[in-house]
Order: sequence, then structure tokens, then C-alpha cells
Amino acid sequence: MLEHNQIKDALKNLSVPFSVIRNGTGLSVRPCAIGSDSSYPSNNETMGAWVPALLPSQLGDPSFLKDHGLKYAYVAGAMANGIGSAEIVEEMSRAGMLGFFGAAGLPIPKIETAIARLKQSLGDAPFGFNLIHSPHEPELELTAANLYIKEEIRLISASAYLRLTLPLVKYRLAGIHRNAEGEVVTPNSVIAKVSRLEIAQEFFSPPPEDMVRALKEDGFLTEEQAAMAAEVPVAQDLTAEADSGGHTDNRPALTLIPSMNSLRTELQEKFGFKKTLRVGAAGGIGTPESAAAALSMGAAYILTGSVNQACLEAGTSDAVRQLLATTKQADVIMAPAADMFEMGVKVQVLKRGTMFAMRGAKLFELYRAHGSIEELPPAELAKLEKTFFRAPIDQVWENTKSYFEATDPAQIENAQADKKHKMALIFRSYLGQASGWANRGVEDRKIDYQIWCGPSMGSFNEWVKGSFLESWENRKVAAVAKNILTGTAITLRAATLRQQGVDFPASAAQFTPQQ
Repeated sequence: MLEHNQIKDALKNLSVPFSVIRNGTGLSVRPCAIGSDSSYPSNNETMGAWVPALLPSQLGDPSFLKDHGLKYAYVAGAMANGIGSAEIVEEMSRAGMLGFFGAAGLPIPKIETAIARLKQSLGDAPFGFNLIHSPHEPELELTAANLYIKEEIRLISASAYLRLTLPLVKYRLAGIHRNAEGEVVTPNSVIAKVSRLEIAQEFFSPPPEDMVRALKEDGFLTEEQAAMAAEVPVAQDLTAEADSGGHTDNRPALTLIPSMNSLRTELQEKFGFKKTLRVGAAGGIGTPESAAAALSMGAAYILTGSVNQACLEAGTSDAVRQLLATTKQADVIMAPAADMFEMGVKVQVLKRGTMFAMRGAKLFELYRAHGSIEELPPAELAKLEKTFFRAPIDQVWENTKSYFEATDPAQIENAQADKKHKMALIFRSYLGQASGWANRGVEDRKIDYQIWCGPSMGSFNEWVKGSFLESWENRKVAAVAKNILTGTAITLRAATLRQQGVDFPASAAQFTPQQ
């Protein structure tokens, strides 16, 4: 067996390849500079293994890096309500990575402010914004898509989609044209985040003909542009979202990523796209080992979310950061989603230190069992007013009306015609505000905090224990990302060594975060 320190030093020296030499006395490590033959065996020696150099910038798909202008195949996901903040996007971009602003759940003026800031601070450097599927508030999705088109935001993260929508396709096809070589060019790019194959198939296919026709009839596309749409996918890049925080189907990455890769290959051949379709990985990635596993399965890039929320740049409170920094892998649970409440869609949240998940489940139980607020048993209504809303239900409704009058007036009209919809809006007001209470650190609402979180948060905390990143006060998104990537490169080099039959202490491949 190779000696611990000798192999550990060789593995972490990422820019230098090395060989393992066998001789009469055992094994030895022999580093060499690139282009040198000093690592080759001499008389009475044999080559036991060869490990090439592997830098963090070499991880992932080179075409992904080139197309998006990145140094590293690392993406910070668009955590909603501005948790994926402008600060996160700026830090990621300046570090050669990609960050998405978490526009979901924010009013348009706040999105406009973020657009102005990022265009000023980053210019042509890479960054993107989120576009979330809003089946119950389609006008919000359309307004956001039109804003991105108007402001020339060239990259969006499409999340929580249950099916393709016209606003999404409109964004993708805006400005489609042919270049001087006759190739179809789409100025706007989409990185989709999905966990179901049937949805992935829609994203990896050309836009639906009926939507293209509707955009043509509306005058948004010309006849020629409409014809070009058949030559491009809705999304060239698709993130296979496994067991993550927020909207998730809790899919295991070990089964999801290979299936997405197979679908990618099938549709690439079927449609003959000029550019290669790519699959990235998200959900459960909080350590070098998990990132290495995703990349080993062919992921073009990795995307993190939960671990970034505990960082200083995240648009949340110190109270949330403190909770996340002590989270364990089992401290998460599924709860009703505010934006898709009536459909029974759930999000993964932190359960430790909050009763949000339990209270959200209670609201959904009442919604399913009753047709209106008026039908609720008096004892249940009294409990809601006292502990959930902390206000009379009539006042809660007036506040809810004021919100939707400013954001989506059609919801109020629907509620006036349908008492069950009115009840849903009232219940959604609790679910929606719970995230805001957490982000602002509202002290007397700690028990109601909604904190989107996946098990990766716990695995990250276990990995960084004893290092400078154990304390949330030291967690910065770029530092977290670079340590994960460095550890990933070491992990993959160690795997190369094992695959060649070399035995060495497992501890030699472990990487502790470095400042």
C-alpha cells in the first residue's frame, strides 16, 4: 500500500501528473512535469499506474464553458424570492462561474432593479435570471418573459415547469435569425431544470408547432423565423434535478442522470441539432464526492442551491444561515408549495426549528376537505386565526386582495366567483409569507419560517466540520464553489488511481476546505 502523505501530496498537486512505480521493495510515487519522461520506470521497475493532471477548470463539458463564457462548469441556482441574490450572481460571475438571480416570487419592480444592477456591474460577463412556471398566475410568467426580452437578458433558468408555455417559447425564439453562414442563431438561451423525462423531452425538442404558429399569427415571428424554430431545441442545456431543496420530485441522482443522458442522445439523433444537447446535475450536491459522482456519470456541469443559501451573499437572514449551518441530512421534509398549492405540488424545506411543514400540511388538508372558508369548523377557523395568521380571517382576506390587486387582479375575480379558490388564496398567503419572514429574519415568526433546503445542506456541513467553512460567518459562495471543485478534482484523480488497482489509504483522498 502507498504511504499516506506521499499519495496525498501527489493527489492534491492537481497540475502535475504522476505515476506509481513498482519495484522490488514496493510502490513509490513519481511526479513529473508535463512533457518530461522522468516518471517512467527504469531498470527493474514497472509502471503501476498513471494519473494525469486535472484542474478544476477542466471539469465538465468544454462546450458548456465556451458557449456560456465560463472558466468553471459550476452554476449557482436561482433560489426564489431573491435568495439567489444579485450579490451571489456577481460573485459567481467574477469567479468565472454562472449565477442565476432568483426572480421567482418577486414583484416586477424588484426584478427590474436587479436587471439594472447586474447589467451595470457585470456588463457582458455571464449571468442569468429565473423564469418559473406559474400555472395559476400565467400573467406573471408572461410579464417576466416580456421583461427579459425587452431588457435583452440572454440567459434564463426555466424551473418548476410541468409543461412548456407560450411565454417560455416566446422568450427562446425572440430574435431568431440566420447568420452569414446560414446557421440558425437564437440570441436567447434556456437552461431548463427538470426531474421528469416527459418534461425533459419537451425541452430537448423543437418548440411545439401550435405555439410557433400562435407567435407567428400574433406578429411576433415572421414566416421565415417560424420555419427556423424547427431547427433548434427549446433548451440546449438541461439540469437533471434530483433530491433538491424547493420544487423537487426527490428523484435519486443515480437513476435520473443516466436516464436524462440516454434521452439526450436519442433526441440529438432524432432531430439532428447542429449544437450538442447537454445534461447537467443538481440536487444532493454539497461535497466533492457528490460532484465527482455527477461528473463521472457524464454531467456537463453541476448546479448547487441549498449550500449557497447558507452563504453571506444569499438574500436571506442571519437567523436562516445559522439554522442551515447546523442542519443534518435528515432535517428536511416535504411541504405544500405556495405557487402550486391547489395542485398538491410540494417543496422540500427545513423541518428542524420550524413548524412550517406541519402547518402547511394542515392547510392543504383543510382545503381538500372543505369548499370554502365558511365551511370550516369554528374550532379550526379559530386556530388558524390565532396561530397561523394571527389576525381575523376577514383582515387576512383584505390583505390578500391588496396583494393580488397589485400583481394579478384576475385572481380576485376568480375568488369572487369561486369560494374554494378564495380559500386557496387565503391559505397561500400564509405559505407565501413564510418565506419572506425567514428571509427578513422576523423574530416572532421563527416557528413559521419556510426555508427551502435539500439533504445536500447536511452533507456539506458534515464535510466542512473543523474547517474555516464550518462557521456560516466565513461562507462565501465563490469560496464554497472553489473548494468543492478542488475537492472534486482530487476525488476524480483518486478514482483513476483505484481503477488501476493501486491500494492506498482512503484518508489520502479526503480534502479539507482551504482558505
